[in-house]
This record gives sequence, C-alpha cells and structure tokens, in this order.
Amino acid sequence: VLRFYWDDEETPSVECPIGDFFCNGFGERAIVNSMPICVNPTGGMNCYFEMPFRKHAKVTLTSEHPGFIKYIFYTFNYVLTDVPDDAMYFHARFNRERSTRRGVDYTVLDGVRGKGYYVGTYMALCALERYWWGEGEMKFYLDGDTDYPTICGTGTEDYIGFAWGMDERCTPQSGCPYCDNEKGRYSIYRFHGKDPIYFQQGLKLTVQQIGCGSRKAVQAAFGDRADVYTAWGETDEADLCYYERSDDYCSTVYWYQTLPTPAFPKLPDRAARMADL
Repeated sequence: VLRFYWDDEETPSVECPIGDFFCNGFGERAIVNSMPICVNPTGGMNCYFEMPFRKHAKVTLTSEHPGFIKYIFYTFNYVLTDVPDDAMYFHARFNRERSTRRGVDYTVLDGVRGKGYYVGTYMALCALERYWWGEGEMKFYLDGDTDYPTICGTGTEDYIGFAWGMDERCTPQSGCPYCDNEKGRYSIYRFHGKDPIYFQQGLKLTVQQIGCGSRKAVQAAFGDRADVYTAWGETDEADLCYYERSDDYCSTVYWYQTLPTPAFPKLPDRAARMADL
C-alpha cells in the first residue's frame, strides 16, 4: 500500500494499493501507456503527476504480502524550489464495492471538501451479470450539487473515449489496458490532464450501474424487480434493452486540492481487497 503525506499532515493524501495506483487491477500486470502513468513490460511502474509540497513530504510503502519480497527498487525525482502560492496538493484514493446495489449509483469519490481540481479515474471492474455493463453515466457533483450533477456523461465506455464496447488499447488520456471478456474483467482509465474538472467547495463522483442486453432474459432473471429501459435507437417492444445491474467495482481517483486532507473511510484490508480475485 502506497501512502503519501504532505507538510506534516497525519492523514495520508494518497492511500492506495500499489497496483491500482499504477492502473494495474486484479493483481494482474498490464502495460499502461498514458501521460501520467506508464507501466512497462519488464516491471517498471512510473508516475509523472506533479506533487508539490511546501515544508515536508513523506512516502511509505507497506507490504501486506504474506511472503518475503526480495527486491523493491524505487526512484524519486524532485527539486527543492519555491512553490507557487496557488499550487495544490496531489491526492489519490482507492475504493472497492464487491457487489453494487441495483438502482444505486456506485460512489467513486465522496467527502472531498475545499478547493481543487479532478485529474483522473481508474476502475477495475468485474462483471457479475451477463451482457454488456458499460452504459452507466459518470456524474460529477460540484460545489453543493444535490439532485443533479453539473457534469453528466453518456456512458462509461464513452467516458474513456470508446464506443460500442472496448478492447485493450492505451492512449495518453484514456484507455483499457486489461480486457478479459471470458472472465468479465476490465481495467479502464481516463485522465483529465487536458481537461481538469475544477471545484471551489467540494466534489462527489458516481457512476450508474446500467447494462445492455436481452429484455426477456433480464425479466426472467429479476422478475418484478427488473428495472428495464428502452435502449437507444430501439422501439419499446424491442428485446434489446438497458437495465439496472450489479457488478464488482474497484476504483482509484486522482485529484488536487487544498489542505487539510479530508478524513476518508478506512482502506479495506488485504482480505477485502483480494476477495474473489
């Protein structure tokens, strides 16, 4: 687990399993070729986010592996210089929900208070149900939004720059470094280096749990509990539909904000993070 502390704060501003921090989920290595995160074939995991501090920086790496790890190599590049008054502090957090609730948006990030800007999302999703899972909208609630978000996307696949499904592909700002259709496992990232999302008071990010599949199969599986919608471009009588579903979500988020770092829920322990992998 990686933890970063800025300017003598006792609460870490970064707390994340090392794999997920570098966009490698499921305990599986995947090559990542993006602007802020690069994972290379022979084991190098690299991060290029700027991380300004004013007085003190502390980084820890805690091994929760049951065995002995013989080698760990690391390099930090830094310069001691004046920091602009408006420079904010880098943050990253991990979360997992092993089985999301149908009809309830998965909370990617909540509890952020203060001024800042959002710069990236990584998700490692395991599909727990049949058919396509990626129709849910990404919703950014800014500065006190309640019922409606300021920014609302058109689907999870669209958020990372794909359309009509996805395959393994990395670009500087978005991609899918790991795609296993047989196991229903997908790693996806979207960085906002060119289009950061600014907030003045606070931020909350959620994603809907909506898939696309057979209306008959969904109704047979869920009966009266089935939440079904007409799919885009289809008639109300068509078998192809959108529907509320439940999946296994791991997410890591990256943002900058003013201190103090908010108190977040306790990081899930190793058993909870590794369950069902």
